[in-house]
Amino acid sequence: MALISPASPSHCIRAEAIQCKAGNNLFYSVSQNMETSKLKGTSPHLTSLSWNSLKALRVDGGGVGCKRGHQVIVAASPPTEDAVVATEPLTKEDLVSYLASGCKSKEKWRIGTEHEKFGFEFGTLRPMKYEQIAELLNSISERFDWEKIMEGDNIIGLKQGKQSISLEPGGQFELSGAPLETLHQTCAEVNSHLYQVKAVAEEMGIGFLGIGFQPKWGLKDIPIMPKGRYEIMRNYMPKVGSLGLDMMFRTCTVQVNLDFSSEADMIRKFRAGLALQPIATALFANSPFTEGKPNGYLSMRSQIWTDTDNNRAGMLPFVFDDSFGFEQYVDYALDVPMYFVYRKKKYIDCSGMSFRDFMAGKLPPIPGDYPTLHDWENHLTTIFPEVRLKRYLEMRGADGGPWRRLCALPAFWVGILYDEVALQSVLDITADWTAEERQMLRNKVPKSGLQTPFRDGLLRHIAEDVIKLAKDGLERRGFKEMGFLNEVAEVVRTGVTPAEKLLELYHGEWGQSVDPVFQELLY
Repeated sequence: MALISPASPSHCIRAEAIQCKAGNNLFYSVSQNMETSKLKGTSPHLTSLSWNSLKALRVDGGGVGCKRGHQVIVAASPPTEDAVVATEPLTKEDLVSYLASGCKSKEKWRIGTEHEKFGFEFGTLRPMKYEQIAELLNSISERFDWEKIMEGDNIIGLKQGKQSISLEPGGQFELSGAPLETLHQTCAEVNSHLYQVKAVAEEMGIGFLGIGFQPKWGLKDIPIMPKGRYEIMRNYMPKVGSLGLDMMFRTCTVQVNLDFSSEADMIRKFRAGLALQPIATALFANSPFTEGKPNGYLSMRSQIWTDTDNNRAGMLPFVFDDSFGFEQYVDYALDVPMYFVYRKKKYIDCSGMSFRDFMAGKLPPIPGDYPTLHDWENHLTTIFPEVRLKRYLEMRGADGGPWRRLCALPAFWVGILYDEVALQSVLDITADWTAEERQMLRNKVPKSGLQTPFRDGLLRHIAEDVIKLAKDGLERRGFKEMGFLNEVAEVVRTGVTPAEKLLELYHGEWGQSVDPVFQELLY
C-alpha cells in the first residue's frame, strides 16, 4: 500500500482543460501524487479537493473522456493533514467521472511497479522492529535525499519525486515506483532502490527477503506499525474472515499498475487481467512455508485472500457482464463496507458502514458530513479484488519474490495488455471461459499451480501460449524488453513454480529447515 506516491500511471489528476458547470476557470491544489495505493490501507496525508473542484470533473457523452473547455490548473502542494469538508453531496456521476478521468492516449501510458519485502535480523532471522525500521528510514532519507513522511512523531515512509517507500502493517517494506515508460526504466528503479536499502540495512545487520508469505514466524512474533488506520483494520478483520490478520502482517506481493485509453479499453484489459490472474499467481507462486513447515500451498499468499473479506476481494464476475463499465464498478465499490474516515488528524472508525450513507450525510460517526473525492479515493484503495480499478488498473495476483521476478511481473502484463494483438488474442482464448471455470482456477491454483487441470489439459499449456503472446507483444513494443520474461518463461518450460523449487530444497539439502530460505531469497 503506497502512502503518497504509488506506482501509478496516472499519478495526479491531469492539468487539462475540463468543462466546468459554471463555465469559469477553477484553480485548485492537489498533493502531487493524489493516488493512494493498494492493499492494506490508505494514507490520509493527501490534499483533498474542495467542493467546487469536485464538480469540475465531467464525463463527455459515453463516460470515457473529459470535455475540453476552460482550464483547470492542478498545482503541486504539500500534503495537508485534514480533509476539506464538502458542503454538498457528491453525486454518482462525480464518482464515475473520477474513474473516467484516468483515460489517456496510448503515448501517455506508463508502467508503475510496486513490491513488498520482509526485513529481518541476520543474527536471529526475526522480523525488524519498528525502532529498526525508523532508523533505516531516517538513514535512507539522509544518505539518499528522500523526504520523510511522518504520522505524529513517527516516521512511516519516504518520498522522492514520484517514488515512495511505505510500511505495511507488519513492517513489510514497500517501494511504490514512479510511472515509467519502459521495463528497462522499471528494472533500473528496482535495482537502485535495492542498492540504497541494502547499503544502509547491511550496516545494521538487517537483510530483506523476497517471498510471498512470512516463512518462519507466527502472528504473535510480528511487530505492529504505529499507523492509525491499522488499528481499525486489525479490529475489523476477524469479523469478516479468518485470514485477514495474516494478510495484513504476513504477506508480500509485487504488482503492476497500467493505463487504459477509454472505457472500452479498460473493460478489455480488466477482463483479460481477471481471466489470466490465476496464471500469474501460478507463475510467481512463492509462499509454500508457514511457521517453519510446508503449508500445503504453493501460494499461501493467494490462498489467504480467499478468506480475508469476501465483500471486498475476489474475481468480480460482473466485469464480464455486457453492461459493465465505470458506472457498474462504482455501484460495486459503493456497496463495499467502509473502513475509516480521516478528520481533524484522527482516523474515525467506520468499519462495516456504508459509503452510500456517507454520500447522504448519514454516516453515524459524523452525521451531516459529506465525502470529498479524497474520501472516495481512499475508499477505492480499501477494495482488494484480483484486479482493481482506480484511474488505472492494478494486477494483484503475484507473490513477492527475488529481484528478477520483480522485473518479470510487469513484463508479463505489459506484453499482454499494452499490445493490441496480444490483448485480442488473450480475449479470444478466454472468451468462452465460464465464471465457474475462472473461479475454479482461482480456487485451485494456490495449491496446484501450473499443474491445475483445465478442460482437456493443464493450466501450464495455456500459460505456454500466454507467455509467447507476452513475448511477442514486448517485441512489437520495440524496446528490446523480451529478456525480462526469461525468469517466467523458464517456469512455464519446466512446469515447476518457484515454490516447488523451494520445497525441493526444503526436503533435500536444507534438511527440512526453512532457515536457509532467508539466504536463498535474500535481496
